[in-house]
This record gives sequence, C-alpha cells and structure tokens, in this order.
Amino acid sequence: MSGGLPASMRAAVYRAPGDVAVEERPLPEVGPNDVLLEVSHCGVCGSDLHMFVDGWARPGTIGGHEYSGRVIAIGAEVTTWAPGDEAIGGPSRKCGECEYCAAGRSQLCSRRPSPGLSDFQGAFAEYVRVHEHEAVRVPETVSLRAAALTEPLAVALHGLTRGGVRAGQRVLVTGAGPIGALSVAAARARGVTDIVVSEPHPRRRALAERLGAVAIAPEALPAPPMPFDVVADSFDVALECSGHAVAMEAALAQLRPAGTLVLVGAGMKPPRFDPNRIVLNELVVTGAFVYDPDGFERALELLASPGFPIDTLIEGDDVPLEGLPGAVEQLVAGERPGKVMIVPSEGSGR
Repeated sequence: MSGGLPASMRAAVYRAPGDVAVEERPLPEVGPNDVLLEVSHCGVCGSDLHMFVDGWARPGTIGGHEYSGRVIAIGAEVTTWAPGDEAIGGPSRKCGECEYCAAGRSQLCSRRPSPGLSDFQGAFAEYVRVHEHEAVRVPETVSLRAAALTEPLAVALHGLTRGGVRAGQRVLVTGAGPIGALSVAAARARGVTDIVVSEPHPRRRALAERLGAVAIAPEALPAPPMPFDVVADSFDVALECSGHAVAMEAALAQLRPAGTLVLVGAGMKPPRFDPNRIVLNELVVTGAFVYDPDGFERALELLASPGFPIDTLIEGDDVPLEGLPGAVEQLVAGERPGKVMIVPSEGSGR
C-alpha cells in the first residue's frame, strides 16, 4: 500500500459477449482534478446488459455508471471535496460551447463520445476515479444505497420531461424493468394516478402494481385495425422503456390523437412504425437520451422525499462483485424485477 491506499483493486472486467470476470486491476491514478471513490453500491443498468450480453463494450473495460461511494483521495488541485465525503457519479462534462449546450440540451453535446467507446472505466470495481466536477454530493438524508438510484431516476425523469407528463393524464409504460419501474414511481410522485404498465414477466408486473400502476400482459393491448382508428381508453403519453421493437410498435398504437410516444429504452432491432397513423393522428414520436440539466438534483430531491418507494424499487439483497454475471442473467430473464445493486467491497456502504 502507498499513502494508505492499495496498489490494486478487484474489478468485474468485460472480456467478450457473455464473459465478465473479476480481475485484479491497478488502482486508478488520481489526476490533479480527480477524486477517488471507494464504491459503496453500483446498480446494474439496461445498457450494462447490452454491453455485456450484446457486445456493445470494448474488451478489457469495466462497466457500471450508477454508483455511490466515499471520497478516499483527492487530486492536488481539488478544493471542493475532502476524504470522507459521500458522492455519486454525475453527468459527464460537456463542451459548453456547441449549439446544443447553448440551448440547454447538453445531453446532445456535439462532442459527446459514442456509448461504449469512451475511455470511461466504471464502478463495477472497488474504486472508481471521477473528475471533481462530475461528482455530485449526496445529501445526509439519502443513504448511499438509495443514492445509487440517482442516475437511473434522472433518466426516468427525462423521459417524463420529453413526454410532457403531468397530473391528470393517462400514461402507458411498456416494459417494467428498472427504468420502467422508476418511470412509474416518478410519474406517481408528479401526481399521475392513471398509469398502465405492459410487461410480459409476472414478477415485473407485480412490482408495477406495488408501485401503484395497473399491470397487464402485452397481448392485452388492442391492435387498431386501421391507421385512423383509436383504441378505447387510449393514452396521452406512452413511455417505451423495454427497447423491444414490438413494444415500440404497440405503444404507438395505444395513443389518442396528438399523443406522444417517448422512446426511453434502447434496443438492437428497429421498429416498423405506420407513418399513416402518425400523420392522421398528429402523433409525436421522440427519444429521451440521459438527463435534464437539473436531473440529478431533482432525482436526489425525490429520493429524499418521504414516501418515495426506494425499498420497492431496489432488490432486497445486494450482490457481491463475483455475482455480477449471475445477476445479469437473472435480469435478462426477468427473474429480478427491481434494481440490482452490486457491492464491490464488504462494509463500504451505509
């Protein structure tokens, strides 16, 4: 050890599709503007499943971007953080100069890296390095376990923003994985009471019902015969959170005239939309990529608010680093309906 820190750490490393193994890696080198976190919890994201199962990641990389931890070392020029501070990984720095940054849509920054192809080394490891300006402070009222929900909750909130979701609307959520479940919880917190969730897995349907939604199997969604036909009990907004083409197509068909479909989930197979349905009903189809500019702050406020269903959203048992491959398999199969938290080091969380 040097300066009280170990020379190496354990990390779950992506090798090839379906092949993730725990390896010993050098401790990240802390630059002058970096902080080093001892990882408390790191959630498994749907994009992690694509990285590991579908091969989106580069061999040799470490995934995991939904994390919380404690600062254990700081760079020589860091003035806003100190060892012992609790933090989460926040949005990556953007250029601040392009037309999208200037318009308040920094998630579309023209200089952003391609997903899975950047030099990011994530938090499926005992330690993670983050630039001081990309770390977000955890309020004292939010546990580190709950704080690891901040990033995916910010994603869900951005989906609601893109759909203009508000109280009094009828909302459909297709896919009750972690983002779908968080979307339900966030919509309920916004005052939306009429929410239907379409999900094939019984355990995920049960989770959606515990969160206050009506849960149905996908085959229960009616298929309108003609492009100008509108189904009974149609929806103002559909949040597509599964990434499956068939769900995207079905969600579009459930909208009332002037309704909005928000594509939140990412998938490999593109859908086939009926353009006549979109034209005749003046439907809006849009995407939701990452976060609102204040998404992390609003997510932390929700996590700190009384009654927000944190314990319902997170799986009851945390998983050690060696259990990551098995957790990925269970998530793909729908056997774990809630957010799975990886705990790389014993005793690191609160």
